[in-house]
Amino acid sequence: MDEPNRWRHMASAPKDGSRILVTVRPSEQGPAEVDLVYWSRGDQFGADGWRASDSSPGRVVEYAEPELKCWMPMPSVSRASTPTPWEGDDDQELDGSGI
Repeated sequence: MDEPNRWRHMASAPKDGSRILVTVRPSEQGPAEVDLVYWSRGDQFGADGWRASDSSPGRVVEYAEPELKCWMPMPSVSRASTPTPWEGDDDQELDGSGI
């Protein structure tokens, strides 16, 4: 059985509009953080891409692919807290691929 609450490579993230958690890479705007996003097909407000779930028309928050480090499915309702951002240095460590 697949582990639902673990970080995964962005290349495997679903692009069907479902909401997922992502680790946003640290930048000059601040440290790494977790955000709730979904893949959006282009419309009058922007091109295809990852959008923050709390975006509203005309005020869309979009993430470029390099800004997002990894993803995980939404945790079950019984989970009490949001996961911490993944802080590994090497993408090879995700999914146990560095072993």
